[in-house]
Amino acid sequence: MARQAALKYEERVFNVNAYIKPGSAISPLYTSSVGALFSGDCMAVLPHIRDGVIDTVFADPPFNLGKEYGAKCDDLKPDEEYLAWCKQWVSECVRTVSAGGALFLYNLPKWNILLGAHLADLGMEFRHWIAVEISAGLPIPGRLHPSHYSLLYYTKGKPKTFRRIRTPIQVCRHCGGEVKDYGGHRDAMNPKGVNLKDVWTDIPPVRHWKFKAKERRANALSTKILDRVIEMSTVPGDIVMDPFGGSGTTFAVCEKKGRQWLGMEIDFAPEIIDRLESGEIHSHRNDDCIDG
Repeated sequence: MARQAALKYEERVFNVNAYIKPGSAISPLYTSSVGALFSGDCMAVLPHIRDGVIDTVFADPPFNLGKEYGAKCDDLKPDEEYLAWCKQWVSECVRTVSAGGALFLYNLPKWNILLGAHLADLGMEFRHWIAVEISAGLPIPGRLHPSHYSLLYYTKGKPKTFRRIRTPIQVCRHCGGEVKDYGGHRDAMNPKGVNLKDVWTDIPPVRHWKFKAKERRANALSTKILDRVIEMSTVPGDIVMDPFGGSGTTFAVCEKKGRQWLGMEIDFAPEIIDRLESGEIHSHRNDDCIDG
């Protein structure tokens, strides 16, 4: 597997024009040796991406909570308008995904339950609803305390790449003993760790400024989420697309892991470029083991 991945990486030299439809009048604001960043609304760029050329799409759109992002982003649309907009860019993303490729969509459960149905209507195959635990959230009167975001994982048919990720066996931070007995089957456990679950309780919050863009005050994602998405669904040399660049986390992880990337960002593209060029995007600790 490692040799195949290395060969694949060597064979795929990055050429942004290989992913853009012929005659399209768009060009990236920034290119690196493995990626390209477009400045502008994703819906002004996505229609120009060729059909079936992207191995994995990761999308973390605004959640329509009224947060302040940048001057060009409206994060407080009427529900019907927000959902229609999401379906529009989701459809474009699905069109660009290759056979066996993956799409990950990070959003509130409120939206992802509807967008998951839309993905099914588009012929995508459901793989997982991953619950990403949030460490803090305000209780809502009359409801359960919301404590997770949803990460949808769909593929275009049978996945061409699915790499097993193992996480460390959990131990008590006081005594060092193992927290779980694994149903009495501890002797049969893989020494590399336990299979990654679809409930992620170990994602660190992004609070320190070394993980965040100084000009973009809104939330940033932990690199650990992107580590898992990229390692799970791609091999070195594959291409990942993120239509909502945000603070540039996806692109930094791709650069670190030898994946090609295409990105779009409506407000903070220059900030992303500065962070990539300076190496400012720091990685959270991650003890995952790739086993397959």
